[in-house]
Amino acid sequence: MKKIFNLLLCFFPFIALNAQINELGVFIGGSNFVGDVGNTAYINPEKLAFGVLYKWNKSPRHSYRFSYTQSQITANDIHSEETGRNRRGYRFDNDVKEFSAGLEFNFFDFNLHDYHTKVTPYIYSGLSFFLYDGLYRYTTSPNVTYKVNSNSFAIPMTLGVKSNIFPNFVVGAEIGARYTFTDNIDGSNPKTSNINIKKFGNLNNNDWYVFSGITLTYTFGQKPCYCAE
Repeated sequence: MKKIFNLLLCFFPFIALNAQINELGVFIGGSNFVGDVGNTAYINPEKLAFGVLYKWNKSPRHSYRFSYTQSQITANDIHSEETGRNRRGYRFDNDVKEFSAGLEFNFFDFNLHDYHTKVTPYIYSGLSFFLYDGLYRYTTSPNVTYKVNSNSFAIPMTLGVKSNIFPNFVVGAEIGARYTFTDNIDGSNPKTSNINIKKFGNLNNNDWYVFSGITLTYTFGQKPCYCAE
């Protein structure tokens, strides 16, 4: 009976281990916008983006991920290869502050208690809530805007690859596109009936923004219990 009890004492910490492997770190990279103003390239970092993230690794294949990221989002028609946009010459600057939560899935096992070097591609999705400035453009001066504090939701779609190339540290590279529930990050479709406020572009398509960059996380949590025979 004593041996069984000792075995259980070793077994339960191992279960706790699987639920308590943590990662805490930072994200740094760039941002770009895809909408009714500026370049239409999906991956074209223009402004610095940075943030913090936390992961709770539920298993070697998936983890719950929480993050905060912020960046200035900007676009200019002059940088567009579309002739109509290039001649129009609209531009904007906006500030985005995003809170995101969701599930990260590893294509290969990524056991943080195995200190051998491992590499795996991964995907992440969930739900993001972000703060931004709702922009309004005057019909007489479309490049003159005024701002209203606004917020909305987005669906993040992230693809990356990561490796534990250092003990207790994981380095990743990722590209994350956000499909937003608003069409007014660029001031193209404000919610107003004021005839002096301009609306333009494709009013049936919402805006996107993209964060591309590097993550560096520190791993911590209980180690397995190895029982003596």
